[in-house]
Amino acid sequence: MSTIQDVAKAAGVSVATVSRVINNSRSVSAETRELVLETIKKLNYQPNLLGRNLRRAETRLILILLPSISNPFYAKLVKGAEDVAHKNGYNVMLCNTDSDINRERMYLEHLKNRLADGLIFMSPEIDKDELTSISKRFPVVQCSEYKEGADVPRIRIDNMAAAYKAVKHLIGIGHRRIGLISAKNEYVSTKQRELGYRKALEDSGIDFDSALVKYGNYGFRSGLRAGNQLLSIDNRPTAIFAISDSMAIGAIRAAKERGLKVPADIAVVGFDDISFASMCEPPLTTISQPKYDLGCAAMEMLLAQIQGKPFETDEIVLEHELIIRQSTIDC
Repeated sequence: MSTIQDVAKAAGVSVATVSRVINNSRSVSAETRELVLETIKKLNYQPNLLGRNLRRAETRLILILLPSISNPFYAKLVKGAEDVAHKNGYNVMLCNTDSDINRERMYLEHLKNRLADGLIFMSPEIDKDELTSISKRFPVVQCSEYKEGADVPRIRIDNMAAAYKAVKHLIGIGHRRIGLISAKNEYVSTKQRELGYRKALEDSGIDFDSALVKYGNYGFRSGLRAGNQLLSIDNRPTAIFAISDSMAIGAIRAAKERGLKVPADIAVVGFDDISFASMCEPPLTTISQPKYDLGCAAMEMLLAQIQGKPFETDEIVLEHELIIRQSTIDC
């Protein structure tokens, strides 16, 4: 008996596209819809029998690929995904890739060899074409970070809007020279957070100054280094926006080591709202991502693919929130 993966492979589309056709989603073109329907008919695919057929061969194992298992950002994401998986009788295996494409492909072999039923990418390194090709054969979901142009379901927040909100907060309390601690990579989230920073400046009539942009690698030490670089500038910034909490906390350390008071002398905003953000001194103003909910939604979407259940959209955008603490306003 044919499966939804067989239909996707034969039609040359993703599992998500087949599911959208089954669900009569308007987001599929007439040409693609006709192709999928013809393939369903040709393979005698019966969606109502899919669950029973899959259960005969499934492993009940889900792979979660993440770039750094030590990054605190992923803790709640994974917890959400695991909770949903366990409620549905599935186990989870965490796969640390170290952002190494070869390690990523090694784990993908588990999926190709039917040693796992599906996979959640937290931050894929493979290109969009390879990712799309894999999703045509196996259940795959992108969570938080994603590849633009890949026809693969994804769960995310609006990173540009979130960064915009963070920087507008700093502008709103009087700051005009605002430093940015970003990262040198090709991640969509990085680009969007940089765009949000620049858009907030532009909308407030503040010229962009490349001298106020420094780079780290999301970690504390890189934030400390970048913070020192920003604070060494003659006309130093009065505020810093970092695209990760760990780098923001590093920038706070840099300020303190120079005898600067936060937020009286330098205000700092982070991104992610990791657990330590509320415990550092001073507590960090940050963008809170719904990390647990992101993980839950990613696993729910993946299980829908595995079980052949239709879903209306291949992209879910969850809400973010600006959490204002004492690193920007001295309460």
